[in-house]
Amino acid sequence: MKLIALTSLLSLSLMVNAQNNFKASQIQFERVEKAYSEKWETLKKFIQADGFGDQFSMVINAYKSEGKLEIWLKANADKCYKLFRTYDFCAHSGTLGPKVMEGDGQTPEGFYYINVFNPMSKFYLSMGINYPNTVDDARTGKDRKPGSDIYIHGDCVSVGCIPLTDEKIKEVYILGVEARNAGQETIPVNIYPFRMTDRNLKKYTKKFPDQASFWKSLQPGYLAFEQNKTQPDIVEVKGQYLVK
Repeated sequence: MKLIALTSLLSLSLMVNAQNNFKASQIQFERVEKAYSEKWETLKKFIQADGFGDQFSMVINAYKSEGKLEIWLKANADKCYKLFRTYDFCAHSGTLGPKVMEGDGQTPEGFYYINVFNPMSKFYLSMGINYPNTVDDARTGKDRKPGSDIYIHGDCVSVGCIPLTDEKIKEVYILGVEARNAGQETIPVNIYPFRMTDRNLKKYTKKFPDQASFWKSLQPGYLAFEQNKTQPDIVEVKGQYLVK
């Protein structure tokens, strides 16, 4: 029993060290250190005031037609997320509808997660998403390339990415670092063409009828989050998103 307890404590210690090491490794980079020095004290005050504590999780919801990126947070001990910040896109690329292939200039639509923190991006700081996923691959098909390298980043240019300006990405980036450092291995990034109410779905499918089926497949995930303020469990099955 003592050996089991000791092993558990050692595993917990290693997890904590690994998490702390992530922030420590990131803050060694000049731009990340600068972001913390300029933004973190103010952000931390609002985080504490909103009840998110010292350790929190994060969900990113983005809406292409509105050009809005929302940061939702929750204390790790809590169940539900609350809206913390909303940022405007600095530039747009393409039209409504998902990214299909390399070079089409489209910003993806779908359910993703952060898979890269780049403290030395040519767009100041950037957070990459796991595009393409299996739904994207199925849409693109075997004989075409779906493209890659989709980021939320600084600067104010876009060829399929979501740019926020250097000042705004400083905040989003360090919020992501803090969430990752607090143990959140997967930070969801849900990218929607618009706020997926029935009214908007009807409105936009008149303009883009070819997207009707795909957009309807996104709506259950959107509604689940809106109703419960928890990130739904979304799986990719045979080229489709399904809410479990």
